Amino acid sequence: MMHSVIKTLDKVIGFKTAQAHCDIPCKIYDPYTAQLAALSSVRLMDLIKEVEEKESLGVTDFAQISRLVSEKESACTEVKEAVRIIWGDYFKAPQFEQVPNVHDLVHSIMLQASKCKQGIDRAEGEKLVALVNNFAEAFWFTKDVLTYRAPCPYPPMLDVVYPDLKN
Repeated sequence: MMHSVIKTLDKVIGFKTAQAHCDIPCKIYDPYTAQLAALSSVRLMDLIKEVEEKESLGVTDFAQISRLVSEKESACTEVKEAVRIIWGDYFKAPQFEQVPNVHDLVHSIMLQASKCKQGIDRAEGEKLVALVNNFAEAFWFTKDVLTYRAPCPYPPMLDVVYPDLKN
């Protein structure tokens, strides 16, 4: 009965969908989602620039820019959420002792992601990727997993920190 009432209300009101990490805790954390979102924000900035560089813009181009900006802002929000979850749920006293500057690093990521939401400067996006890579290195360090950097295999072809699971 209650389910049908809520379902009907949802059709009328349109509740926002909530998403969250499990909070069980499941102990499954990976900074890669933040890295992918940061890379996506840079790629979306590049695509916006491509449209901007056209000689003349039509309605279709303005619609494209609108979609690209919306996706860029979503990607930046995803960076913030993914980092916040790992920082808030995974990092505890032992990890804070291993990486004492993680609070400042997370704060810098939050500020940089906001800056990327506000503009389309690729250099700012690259700074976000660099900060998220630093966070990934810190995360894997707390798990005693070595890392390496390599260009991602797709645009924007920036370096990404990967866990070295062969060792």
